[in-house]
Amino acid sequence: MQEWIYPMGVILMGYTVLGLTGFGSALVVVPLLAWQWPLPEVVALTLLLDVPASALHSGLNWRRVQWAELLRLLPGLVLGIVTGLWLSQRMPERWPLLLLGIFVALVGLNALRRPGMLRAPVAPGWAHGVGAAVGLVEMLFGTAGPLVVAWLSRRVPDVQKMRASTPMIITVAASTVLMGMSMGDRLSSPVLWSRWSVLIVMALLGVALGHRLASKVPVARLRQIICSLLVVSGATLALNAIR
Repeated sequence: MQEWIYPMGVILMGYTVLGLTGFGSALVVVPLLAWQWPLPEVVALTLLLDVPASALHSGLNWRRVQWAELLRLLPGLVLGIVTGLWLSQRMPERWPLLLLGIFVALVGLNALRRPGMLRAPVAPGWAHGVGAAVGLVEMLFGTAGPLVVAWLSRRVPDVQKMRASTPMIITVAASTVLMGMSMGDRLSSPVLWSRWSVLIVMALLGVALGHRLASKVPVARLRQIICSLLVVSGATLALNAIR
């Protein structure tokens, strides 16, 4: 039982963040669980947890999901995942991870300093490039949530709609990545599935808890939380790359 207390606490915290903000579970869970379990196993486990947990989050906010944004990103998303699957065996992770972390942190800092920038629209023609970046990062690192938020924050002015739409895009991205992993026989470990069967309960409980908290948080405060999480998550990614 003592062996499970730490991972259960990490999962509950990470998915409460997801329920509250719409993203960020992997950026909490992966670094903390990697202290106890091997990183490749943690990434695979987090993706397996992300799919049902993110789907639950979107289900709780179904009417606010912006399906048009998902459809815009989808072609690029598939291309990015295929590219990431090819690169995952050939490319060192340090430099892409460092650049991603710096970019995400700067987006969050800029949004905190100039809140109105979150409402400045971006042309939908950029969706293919952004979708490819989301697919590539999700395949390589399993942490594309900040990119999705950075895009939606410039496309969806309503923070609650953005919060509802982010997990749906992550669900599609993570599901496609898991299909690629299964073809590479990276999901066949009995240990992986035994951990998932225990921790999925905590993940779903965390989403429900975060969802209840979100209804009590003012919109302006929720926007600050999302932007602050971008800064923290970006800095974490950059530090992990340097280490």
